[in-house]
Amino acid sequence: MLTVRKAEERGHANHGWLDTYHTFSFADYQDPREMGFGALRVINDDKVEPGQGFGMHGHRDMEIITYVLEGALEHKDSMGNGSVIRPGDVQRMSAGTGVRHSEFNPSRDERVHLLQIWIEPNVTGVRPGYEEKQFGPAEKKGQLRLIASPDGREGSVTIHQDALVYASLLDGKDAVTHRLAPGRRAYVHVARGTVKANGTPLKAGDGVKIVREPSIALADAKDTEVLLFDLP
Repeated sequence: MLTVRKAEERGHANHGWLDTYHTFSFADYQDPREMGFGALRVINDDKVEPGQGFGMHGHRDMEIITYVLEGALEHKDSMGNGSVIRPGDVQRMSAGTGVRHSEFNPSRDERVHLLQIWIEPNVTGVRPGYEEKQFGPAEKKGQLRLIASPDGREGSVTIHQDALVYASLLDGKDAVTHRLAPGRRAYVHVARGTVKANGTPLKAGDGVKIVREPSIALADAKDTEVLLFDLP
Protein backbone atom coordinates (compact mmCIF):
# COMPACT_ATOMS: atom_id res chain seq x y z
CA MET A 1 0.00 0.00 0.00
CA LEU A 2 1.25 3.46 -0.95
CA THR A 3 0.16 6.62 0.86
CA VAL A 4 1.30 9.86 -0.76
CA ARG A 5 2.36 12.83 1.39
CA LYS A 6 1.95 15.77 -0.99
CA ALA A 7 4.47 18.60 -0.92
CA GLU A 8 1.78 21.23 -0.42
CA GLU A 9 0.35 19.37 2.59
CA ARG A 10 3.57 19.68 4.58
CA GLY A 11 4.01 22.16 7.40
CA HIS A 12 5.54 25.44 6.23
CA ALA A 13 7.22 28.39 7.89
CA ASN A 14 9.06 31.35 6.39
CA HIS A 15 11.20 33.16 8.94
CA GLY A 16 12.82 35.46 6.38
CA TRP A 17 16.29 33.96 6.79
CA LEU A 18 14.84 30.43 6.63
CA ASP A 19 12.15 29.02 4.34
CA THR A 20 11.31 25.55 5.62
CA TYR A 21 8.88 22.71 4.92
CA HIS A 22 8.24 19.94 7.47
CA THR A 23 7.18 16.50 6.23
CA PHE A 24 6.40 15.50 9.81
CA SER A 25 5.45 17.43 12.94
CA PHE A 26 8.22 19.81 13.97
CA ALA A 27 8.49 23.03 16.00
CA ASP A 28 5.25 25.02 15.65
CA TYR A 29 3.85 22.62 13.07
CA GLN A 30 2.03 19.83 14.87
CA ASP A 31 -0.21 17.24 13.23
CA PRO A 32 -1.00 14.12 15.29
CA ARG A 33 -1.44 12.17 12.03
CA GLU A 34 2.11 13.04 10.92
CA MET A 35 4.45 12.31 13.82
CA GLY A 36 6.93 10.36 11.73
CA PHE A 37 7.02 7.01 9.98
CA GLY A 38 8.61 4.14 11.82
CA ALA A 39 12.02 5.28 13.02
CA LEU A 40 11.97 8.20 10.57
CA ARG A 41 11.00 11.21 12.67
CA VAL A 42 11.91 14.37 10.68
CA ILE A 43 12.47 15.47 7.09
CA ASN A 44 12.94 19.23 7.00
CA ASP A 45 13.38 20.82 3.57
CA ASP A 46 15.32 24.01 4.40
CA LYS A 47 16.48 26.97 2.33
CA VAL A 48 18.78 29.32 4.28
CA GLU A 49 19.61 32.83 3.07
CA PRO A 50 23.25 33.97 2.60
CA GLY A 51 25.05 34.82 5.82
CA GLN A 52 22.31 33.26 7.96
CA GLY A 53 21.90 30.01 9.85
CA PHE A 54 20.95 28.04 12.92
CA GLY A 55 22.76 29.26 16.03
CA MET A 56 24.30 26.91 18.55
CA HIS A 57 21.60 24.60 19.97
CA GLY A 58 21.41 21.17 21.55
CA HIS A 59 20.09 17.67 20.82
CA ARG A 60 19.94 14.35 22.65
CA ASP A 61 19.37 10.74 21.54
CA MET A 62 18.78 11.34 17.83
CA GLU A 63 20.55 10.37 14.61
CA ILE A 64 20.74 13.57 12.53
CA ILE A 65 21.60 13.35 8.83
CA THR A 66 22.21 16.48 6.75
CA TYR A 67 22.02 16.19 2.96
CA VAL A 68 22.92 19.31 0.93
CA LEU A 69 21.16 19.85 -2.41
CA GLU A 70 22.53 23.27 -3.39
CA GLY A 71 25.05 25.70 -1.94
CA ALA A 72 27.21 25.10 1.11
CA LEU A 73 26.62 24.68 4.84
CA GLU A 74 29.17 25.37 7.57
CA HIS A 75 28.97 23.04 10.58
CA LYS A 76 30.43 23.48 14.07
CA ASP A 77 29.73 21.39 17.16
CA SER A 78 30.65 20.88 20.80
CA MET A 79 32.70 17.78 19.89
CA GLY A 80 35.19 20.05 18.12
CA ASN A 81 34.12 19.25 14.56
CA GLY A 82 34.03 21.98 11.95
CA SER A 83 33.55 21.66 8.21
CA VAL A 84 31.72 22.99 5.16
CA ILE A 85 29.49 20.46 3.44
CA ARG A 86 28.32 20.73 -0.17
CA PRO A 87 26.12 18.77 -2.59
CA GLY A 88 27.05 15.11 -2.47
CA ASP A 89 28.25 15.32 1.13
CA VAL A 90 26.36 13.39 3.80
CA GLN A 91 26.84 14.43 7.41
CA ARG A 92 25.80 12.23 10.33
CA MET A 93 25.69 13.43 13.90
CA SER A 94 24.69 11.04 16.68
CA ALA A 95 23.45 13.27 19.51
CA GLY A 96 23.57 10.54 22.16
CA THR A 97 24.00 11.91 25.67
CA GLY A 98 23.96 15.45 24.30
CA VAL A 99 25.63 17.64 21.71
CA ARG A 100 25.43 21.27 20.64
CA HIS A 101 25.93 22.44 17.08
CA SER A 102 25.39 25.31 14.65
CA GLU A 103 24.69 25.28 10.91
CA PHE A 104 25.46 28.43 8.90
CA ASN A 105 25.37 29.52 5.27
CA PRO A 106 28.82 31.07 4.68
CA SER A 107 28.01 32.40 1.20
CA ARG A 108 27.55 36.11 0.55
CA ASP A 109 25.12 35.65 -2.32
CA GLU A 110 23.86 32.05 -2.61
CA ARG A 111 21.15 30.30 -0.62
CA VAL A 112 21.83 26.84 0.70
CA HIS A 113 19.17 24.18 0.16
CA LEU A 114 19.38 21.14 2.41
CA LEU A 115 17.43 18.28 3.90
CA GLN A 116 17.80 17.66 7.61
CA ILE A 117 16.69 14.17 8.58
CA TRP A 118 16.17 12.79 12.07
CA ILE A 119 16.09 9.06 12.71
CA GLU A 120 15.23 7.76 16.17
CA PRO A 121 18.05 5.54 17.48
CA ASN A 122 17.52 2.01 18.79
CA VAL A 123 19.87 2.74 21.71
CA THR A 124 20.02 5.79 23.94
CA GLY A 125 22.70 7.34 26.09
CA VAL A 126 25.55 6.61 23.68
CA ARG A 127 28.60 8.80 23.29
CA PRO A 128 27.96 11.58 20.73
CA GLY A 129 29.59 11.02 17.37
CA TYR A 130 30.16 12.70 14.00
CA GLU A 131 30.84 11.40 10.51
CA GLU A 132 30.96 12.92 7.05
CA LYS A 133 31.28 11.24 3.65
CA GLN A 134 31.03 12.28 0.01
CA PHE A 135 28.92 10.48 -2.60
CA GLY A 136 29.47 11.93 -6.07
CA PRO A 137 26.89 12.02 -8.88
CA ALA A 138 28.42 9.01 -10.64
CA GLU A 139 27.73 6.85 -7.57
CA LYS A 140 24.03 7.79 -7.57
CA LYS A 141 23.25 8.11 -11.28
CA GLY A 142 20.72 5.46 -12.31
CA GLN A 143 21.18 3.47 -9.12
CA LEU A 144 20.36 3.45 -5.42
CA ARG A 145 23.49 4.39 -3.48
CA LEU A 146 23.51 3.38 0.17
CA ILE A 147 24.45 6.46 2.20
CA ALA A 148 23.54 5.42 5.78
CA SER A 149 23.26 2.06 7.51
CA PRO A 150 23.63 0.47 10.96
CA ASP A 151 27.01 -1.07 10.12
CA GLY A 152 28.60 1.37 7.67
CA ARG A 153 28.43 -1.14 4.84
CA GLU A 154 29.47 -0.08 1.33
CA GLY A 155 31.13 3.03 2.71
CA SER A 156 27.93 4.53 4.12
CA VAL A 157 27.78 6.59 7.30
CA THR A 158 26.88 4.61 10.41
CA ILE A 159 23.67 5.20 12.37
CA HIS A 160 22.31 3.68 15.59
CA GLN A 161 19.20 2.17 13.99
CA ASP A 162 18.30 -0.77 11.76
CA ALA A 163 17.51 1.59 8.90
CA LEU A 164 18.98 1.94 5.43
CA VAL A 165 19.06 5.25 3.56
CA TYR A 166 19.65 5.39 -0.19
CA ALA A 167 20.11 8.31 -2.59
CA SER A 168 19.59 8.24 -6.34
CA LEU A 169 19.79 10.51 -9.37
CA LEU A 170 17.34 9.46 -12.09
CA ASP A 171 16.41 10.84 -15.49
CA GLY A 172 14.79 9.59 -18.68
CA LYS A 173 14.96 5.83 -18.97
CA ASP A 174 16.70 5.36 -15.63
CA ALA A 175 14.84 2.91 -13.38
CA VAL A 176 15.68 1.29 -10.07
CA THR A 177 13.95 -1.30 -7.90
CA HIS A 178 14.45 -1.89 -4.19
CA ARG A 179 13.17 -5.07 -2.55
CA LEU A 180 11.79 -4.96 0.97
CA ALA A 181 12.28 -7.82 3.41
CA PRO A 182 9.10 -9.16 5.04
CA GLY A 183 7.87 -6.82 7.76
CA ARG A 184 9.91 -3.85 6.52
CA ARG A 185 8.44 -0.54 5.36
CA ALA A 186 9.82 2.25 3.22
CA TYR A 187 9.54 5.98 2.69
CA VAL A 188 10.48 7.78 -0.52
CA HIS A 189 11.17 11.53 -0.54
CA VAL A 190 11.55 13.39 -3.83
CA ALA A 191 14.13 16.14 -3.35
CA ARG A 192 13.82 17.47 -6.90
CA GLY A 193 12.27 16.57 -10.24
CA THR A 194 9.50 14.05 -10.87
CA VAL A 195 9.31 10.26 -10.68
CA LYS A 196 6.83 7.40 -10.41
CA ALA A 197 6.97 5.04 -7.43
CA ASN A 198 5.25 1.75 -8.27
CA GLY A 199 3.40 3.73 -10.91
CA THR A 200 2.32 6.54 -8.57
CA PRO A 201 3.44 9.97 -9.86
CA LEU A 202 5.46 12.14 -7.45
CA LYS A 203 6.93 15.63 -7.72
CA ALA A 204 9.54 17.60 -5.80
CA GLY A 205 8.67 17.74 -2.10
CA ASP A 206 6.31 14.77 -2.29
CA GLY A 207 6.84 11.67 -0.23
CA VAL A 208 5.21 8.28 -0.10
CA LYS A 209 4.76 5.79 2.74
CA ILE A 210 5.10 2.21 1.57
CA VAL A 211 3.84 -0.75 3.62
CA ARG A 212 3.08 -4.37 2.79
CA GLU A 213 4.77 -4.14 -0.61
CA PRO A 214 7.48 -6.57 -1.75
CA SER A 215 9.42 -3.89 -3.64
CA ILE A 216 9.56 -0.26 -4.75
CA ALA A 217 10.18 0.59 -8.40
CA LEU A 218 11.23 4.13 -9.32
CA ALA A 219 10.92 5.03 -13.00
CA ASP A 220 9.72 7.65 -15.52
CA ALA A 221 11.95 10.23 -13.87
CA LYS A 222 12.87 13.72 -15.02
CA ASP A 223 15.85 15.51 -13.44
CA THR A 224 15.16 13.63 -10.21
CA GLU A 225 17.01 13.36 -6.92
CA VAL A 226 15.37 11.02 -4.47
CA LEU A 227 15.97 9.50 -1.06
CA LEU A 228 14.66 6.07 -0.10
CA PHE A 229 14.42 4.92 3.53
CA ASP A 230 14.18 1.18 4.29
CA LEU A 231 12.78 1.03 7.82
CA PRO A 232 11.92 -1.52 10.52
